[in-house]
Amino acid sequence: MQATLEHMTIWGLISDASLLVKAVMLTLLLASVLSWYLIIQRGRVLQRRERQMNAFVQRFRASPELLPLYRDSLGADEGQGGVAPIFVAGMQEFNHLSHQGGNDAEVVSEGVERALYVAISEQELQLEKGLQFLATVGSVSPYIGLFGTVWGIMNSFLGLSQVQQATLSTVAPGIAEALIATAIGLFAAIPAVIAYNRFAARGQTLLTRYYAFANELQVRLHRKLHGAPLNLAAVA
Repeated sequence: MQATLEHMTIWGLISDASLLVKAVMLTLLLASVLSWYLIIQRGRVLQRRERQMNAFVQRFRASPELLPLYRDSLGADEGQGGVAPIFVAGMQEFNHLSHQGGNDAEVVSEGVERALYVAISEQELQLEKGLQFLATVGSVSPYIGLFGTVWGIMNSFLGLSQVQQATLSTVAPGIAEALIATAIGLFAAIPAVIAYNRFAARGQTLLTRYYAFANELQVRLHRKLHGAPLNLAAVA
């Protein structure tokens, strides 16, 4: 509060702020750092999933037989997620039901459909990782910054009550440090909101493509059920 206009710098205002305002600024800074980490990490994940989706669908449509693609997908790293685990889940269920006696084509198709939906649900959970945190930062950070602003302005006016004559040099530091809290809150919130909307849209697009791929796989397996049998015993 005792800073003069000549010594008013961003760092000086932050260092001279009250303990509560400093805590607010630190909280917002940590939220911003975590948000940017998630933004970079989730951006890379979605980009990798989109590339995998494009490449896998091309191989799937170009493969006259599903057996080689199934064998290659079994050797892939399932921890990476994407469309390959969905394909493997559908093929494994098809293999299991088609080799059991007494199962007609309708039973096999229904079992494959359930397996595909379960696998897609697991991928949906992976696509939504981190989005809740970004949504929380985007919605809460401005209010946390506003709290710091209100507290700083309140301290500034309390300081005015202790002087006989109010001047700009008396009021400006307290109001300036309060506005810095609001600025940091917006700095944390705006990228989080933009990233949340962008990632949610890209994730929904990928999810739609997963369902479309599952339908395409069901069509090909349905043809197998009514044509030449698909022998997967060699790779089961």
